[in-house]
Amino acid sequence: MVEPLAFPDAPRSALERTIDELVDRAQAVLRTQGRLRNLLAANRRIVEHLALEDTLHAVVAAALELVDAEYGALGVIAPDGEELERLIHVGMDEEHVRRIGHLPRGKGVLGAVVQDARPVRLEHLGEDPRFAGFPAGHPPMEGFLGVPLRVRDKVYGNLYLTNPRRGHFTQEDQELVEALGATAGVAIDNARLFEESRLRERWATATADVSSALVADESIEDVLTIIADRVLAFVDAHLVTVVLPDADADAEYLQVAIAVGPVADPVRDRRYPAAESLAGRAIDTGAVVADTTGTAVAGVEWTPPLGPTIAIPLRVAGDALGALVVARGPGGPVFADAELGMAGEFGRQTSVALAVARGRRDRRRLELAEDRSRIARDLHDHVIQRLFGSGLALQATALRVPEDLRDHLEEQVSAIDAAIAEVRTAVFTLGSSDRRAARSTRERLLDVVTELRPALSRPPRITFSGPVDIDVTGALAHDVVAAVRESVANVARHAPDAECRVEVAVTDDAVQVVVEDDGPGPGSSERRSGTANLAARATMRGGRYELGPGADGGTTVVWAAPLGRTERKEP
Repeated sequence: MVEPLAFPDAPRSALERTIDELVDRAQAVLRTQGRLRNLLAANRRIVEHLALEDTLHAVVAAALELVDAEYGALGVIAPDGEELERLIHVGMDEEHVRRIGHLPRGKGVLGAVVQDARPVRLEHLGEDPRFAGFPAGHPPMEGFLGVPLRVRDKVYGNLYLTNPRRGHFTQEDQELVEALGATAGVAIDNARLFEESRLRERWATATADVSSALVADESIEDVLTIIADRVLAFVDAHLVTVVLPDADADAEYLQVAIAVGPVADPVRDRRYPAAESLAGRAIDTGAVVADTTGTAVAGVEWTPPLGPTIAIPLRVAGDALGALVVARGPGGPVFADAELGMAGEFGRQTSVALAVARGRRDRRRLELAEDRSRIARDLHDHVIQRLFGSGLALQATALRVPEDLRDHLEEQVSAIDAAIAEVRTAVFTLGSSDRRAARSTRERLLDVVTELRPALSRPPRITFSGPVDIDVTGALAHDVVAAVRESVANVARHAPDAECRVEVAVTDDAVQVVVEDDGPGPGSSERRSGTANLAARATMRGGRYELGPGADGGTTVVWAAPLGRTERKEP
């Protein structure tokens, strides 16, 4: 077989080389056109969203597709400008996120993009001296591209991309992502403005609801509850409370008057020191106070875990009424500056509404004062005197009747004495409730009995003896009210058909609360529910708490505490 002759390669002509260069340039142009089309498509996907969270996710997803990378994230810079407030990530599955635990907060290489506010492009992430290592469970990452995102003239966040499938990020990749970032900044700004407009609408709706409640002639307590409920709904809060200065502690303590939300139960009716608390600072300064971590809400052991929190002052005619404290859950988004401004305006508008409610309440008190005084005089001058006269007549009659009738007459005399005591309580309440700005201990106890009356088949009766309003004040009054409330509530829970009698007596050195009922005895553990707190209150004051069978059946509760003991300061 004859082998073909081998000739050396003929030199390429200038024309052929020119044709090859033109082909390469044409292919580069086509690739560039393709990437530009991808950039335009990515821009369209970004700007079509209105919700801020959707826009942020769309930015990350579009950037990953544009440069063909495996992982991407968008870090939103915190208001202090030092670290990341939150991180929106794309590419990692749920298992990776669970193993990592806390996502990065903007240190190391991520922090370099935050601090320098300019792009950072690395071929090998681990070789950079600023690299601080990966936490356990973090997927491996090599190539890195970080680009700041600007909203108007301020850096809003940073876009982070890692693991390019071509092996490394190019200068062209960086320019494309920067171009995408410019569009993303506009889209984020529009989404933020849209979100702010929706928030303003919600705050305005809440204000309108408060005004409607006033038109509907609601009480201040009902208005405060409406405020808390509305704010909880549209702020996506974890806990909303209305705290008021404790009148019995000279405003040194704040009391949670209203609490709504998933973690409201352990907070409701609690007291804590006003000094250095978030609500206390809001009341003192008259301005909205924010806490980005939620650690300064109360600072006591019963406070549930909370996230970013704000306290909105509520003022009436220049006087501090209290504060509205709004807390998101742990890890929740920080309240933006725009939200703080809206909250402050809401507080001012709500304060006006509360001023109207308070003025209307005061007018009613003035209108009722004269009628109450007249009724009190009639009860004292006529009813009590007639009852007293009837009792004396029965006592005199008892001396002249047979033995078998004498006991019955003496029982009727005792019943008349009890009725006189109850009428005297009513006279005192009618004659004093409208002359005093602060509610007396008697009034508070009467309110408790009235509040629990629907839970019992027969209305509970309450009597007083001794200078209750003079000697039982401050934190001691708070404990006495709690003792009556819990004891009567216990009767309502376990013996709703029983007759309940309450006696609050003050002697020279002690106050004693006795709650009796004729229901089932206290033998079961269920009947003893809710007593641990009352026993603890009595022990802290050097007093006593007893729960046992009554002399004539039923159950008797005795709660007593000395008057001269130094009042406790624990909330």
